[in-house]
This record gives sequence, structure tokens and C-alpha cells, in this order.
Amino acid sequence: MNAETLIVGAGIFGLSTAYHLAQRNTDPSTIIVLDRASPPSEHAASTDINKIIRADYSNPLYMELGLEAIQAWQNNPLFKDEEVYHQTGWIMCDELGSDLGERIRQNFQTFNLDPMQEFKEDDIRRNWDGLLEDADLSPFGSFYFNPLAGWADAGRALEVMAREIQRMGVRYVIGEAEQLVLGESKVKGVQTKSGDIIIATKVVLCTGAWTSSLIAPTEDVLDIPVQDRVETQMTAAGVCVAHLQLSEEERIRFNQLPVYVYGGQGEVIPPTSSGVLKFTSSTSFQNTIQTSTGYTISIPTNNQSIVPKTLQNESINSIKARLPQILSKDRPVDHYRLCWDAITPDQHPLITQHPHPHLSNLYLAAGGSFHCWKFLPTIGTYVANVLAGISNGASRDSAWTWKKTETEGNDLNLGGVHSSLKPSRQLRDIH
Repeated sequence: MNAETLIVGAGIFGLSTAYHLAQRNTDPSTIIVLDRASPPSEHAASTDINKIIRADYSNPLYMELGLEAIQAWQNNPLFKDEEVYHQTGWIMCDELGSDLGERIRQNFQTFNLDPMQEFKEDDIRRNWDGLLEDADLSPFGSFYFNPLAGWADAGRALEVMAREIQRMGVRYVIGEAEQLVLGESKVKGVQTKSGDIIIATKVVLCTGAWTSSLIAPTEDVLDIPVQDRVETQMTAAGVCVAHLQLSEEERIRFNQLPVYVYGGQGEVIPPTSSGVLKFTSSTSFQNTIQTSTGYTISIPTNNQSIVPKTLQNESINSIKARLPQILSKDRPVDHYRLCWDAITPDQHPLITQHPHPHLSNLYLAAGGSFHCWKFLPTIGTYVANVLAGISNGASRDSAWTWKKTETEGNDLNLGGVHSSLKPSRQLRDIH
């Protein structure tokens, strides 16, 4: 099987790249998307019941990208007709002593916008039918509501885009990538676990948390030193999310909530149409292993539903702080999940050509750091530019390029992405 462009991974980076490439390509059949499962790919961080859509960043780069994405969620018929985007607004609780809210407001003003409304604690407790009346708001000094924000049906949005790229002519191939196939001077293609080889002129790894485990054998063959390996650019990190199944009466009531951001500790996303209420955490962990050649990398666990009791208890405690009434009478959480993503040291994604001379036709579009899902409609246009050798502008090129050191690029300080997302624990130590 041959392709001009082989995209490995059908999460937001992979599908968005295929979509924007197909729009530019007179023959989209030269594009192949390879994923282990039919859409939405069940293991990807992108596949979920819902994800937050917002532009509230202290970094102007991501505010601009967020505003661009919101326009696409609202106006692109692909998503508008399917009604996958829900503009509920969001309430952001800002920690005592933090100026994050004000910095975000100043950025909005540079875009000639001022959507943020400052609320008092009494407003938070009184609004939305009093659903937050008993929340523990003691860690917070200010509260902001932004009506521009909302959430999207995550898995369904991926299905919509996957269906569209296939309609356009892109080939979607089901198979699990096992290793890169090297030619004499470049990457020849990818071999799947079933032994099939897909030959391609350009290979794009949109493999998220699985990137290190896929590329490590090739790094061994090329004798790439540890400081130049993908693991220094991004590492697999997991967070625990909790789901509660609401009754229809509860769903109607809690559907009044906006997205509820509990400071740097996580969020509550309004219930889905089937009544699932989701609680997220911003405390991540790694699952490091030693490769057969002695290198340390982090990889996702095979079963995302196996969640240590400590993480379950942490989730319960955080839910009791945010919405204590939801767990009254010792109500149990219905489902836990370990959600894995690739997190980068500076929390910028990696959208770049690999720097090794033998991998010059290998590109990476990964490192969502748990905040890039919202860019599904638009991020692929920037990946497509990189594939075509077109600059995305100095600030984006600098932010998304391969870093020579861990601190390079940190001058762009994301701010709006919580530093607590950087993993500080090992999953094996959590029981």
C-alpha cells in the first residue's frame, strides 16, 4: 500500500491534518490515515464524551487559536449541522493572589473583545439554580464568567470529521502501527502489527501518548542519544476522570451549569444528552518503563478503566468540594477512566519536521498537553503548512518546533494551562 502522506493516529491532530490536506490536494486518495480502530479511536485522549472549548488563555497565541477554533465550531457546517458544539459559557474560579483572570481579560482586549464578567462569591452561589451554593470556594479570590466558552461532544466530533475525510477521498486504514520502516536515507513507511507495510513519501506521527513507544526502536537503530530522543520533547501522562450517570430530572437541572473550572484542580463539564456528568483532574502521573535497550520512557496503560483506589478517592474528594450534593447519601461514581495524552515540557504541541537527517521525511504533530482538543477544526491547517514547508509565523514556528533544551521556548509562558498538569508521580506508586 502506498501513499504520498501517511498520517499515523486518528485523534484531533491526525484527523484535522487529513481534513486540511484533503482540501488542498487534487487527489485526496494519496493521503492515508492509519489507526488501530475505527473512529472514534477508543484509546485516544481525543475520544471522550466531551471536551472544553475556550479561548481563555494568558498566552495571546493560544487565545488567537482558541477564538479561531470557536468560530469554526460555530460556523463550519461540518460541526454546526451536527450540533456537536454547546456554547454554555464557563465560570472560572481564580486562586487567591492570582492575576490570571486579569491577564486573560487584557489579552481579550487586544482582540477588541471584553467578554469576561467578574462575579462575586455570592453570585456564584446564587446563580444557576443555586447548584454551587454549597461548593467549597475558599481557595479562590475572584470569579469570571465568559459566555464565549462551552464544550463539544468529543467522540462524535471525531466521527463527523473522520466521515468527512473519507467522503473527500482520504483512505482510512485500520491497523496498529508497530514500527517505522527505514530506507537508505529516510523513513520508508510504517509496518503494522499484522505485518503490512504502508509506503509513504511523508510520514506524520499524530500518535499522542504512544509516540515514544512507537519511535524508540528507530531511535535505537539510528543510535540517537538520550537528549535528542522524542521522550525529551513529550512524555505520556495520565489523568483520572470521573463520570456520574444522572437521572433525567438531574440532567435537566445540572444542564443549567456552564463549564465549571475549579481553579487549577480540574473542571466539571455539563451533562451529555444521555445524562453523564464529567469531573476532570489536573494532577497527572507517568507510567515509565525501561525499553529493551535501557532507555526510560512513559507509556499509557493498556486498560484505561483500571484506576487505583487512591485516584478514585482523590476524585471523590474533589467532587465533594465542587458539587457536594451530587455525592449525597454515599452515591458512588459510576465510571472512572485514565485519560492519556502526550505532555511537553513547555506545554506547547510539537508540530515540526524531525531534526535527524535520516528522518527528514518524518513529521510530528502531537503533545496536546490536555488542552489542544478544542483546536480540532483548525489545527490541521498549521500541520499542513509544515508539511509544505510554509511558515506559520515566527511565534508559532518557535513554539511548535523541536526544542534543543527543555527550557527552550518557555518564554511564551502558557499561563492558562495549569503547571500542575506536569506529572510529578508514577502510576506504580499510586495504589
